[in-house]
Amino acid sequence: MFDVVIIGAGPTGASAALFTAKAGKKTLLVDNDKSVTKRAWIENHYGILEISGPNLVETGKKQASKFGAELVTATVTNISKSDSGLTVETDQSTYEAKHVIVATGMMADLAEKVGVTTKPGTEPRIKTIIDVDAQGKTNIEGIWAAGTIAGVSMHTIITAGDGAKVAINVISEMNGERYVDHDVLK
Repeated sequence: MFDVVIIGAGPTGASAALFTAKAGKKTLLVDNDKSVTKRAWIENHYGILEISGPNLVETGKKQASKFGAELVTATVTNISKSDSGLTVETDQSTYEAKHVIVATGMMADLAEKVGVTTKPGTEPRIKTIIDVDAQGKTNIEGIWAAGTIAGVSMHTIITAGDGAKVAINVISEMNGERYVDHDVLK
């Protein structure tokens, strides 16, 4: 049983996983290795002079792993309600989770399949997004969405921030109080 399963390990998903794992939540990051970021050259991400998309994605995965997130390469095929929360099915295995964060970039097929409410996209070339509230919650209890699929700009700095925001909201709900993660200089 995972506290959080995050679908997609681009900037949104890896950022969310970094926060949930660092907060001590048992986190699984599932990625199909098809992030659009892997085709990008990035010079507009705060704190990074320039980086290739593949290097940014790999760095994000390493950061999440550093804090204990488990990573698997697979394609999620279904999410359904279970007695203990949610069941996440992939093309390789099945996982149980209390919460799921959908961070699938431009891909809305899974969300539509499982009954998450979608709406027309607002960004250029983004046809469909998941309808979320300000916290990142969808219409299905326990399923959250973040990043481009949740309607924010495709820029990696923005999607990474949205992944962190939604993760903080998930952690806060699990803890029953607002969660804050501040490190200090050693």
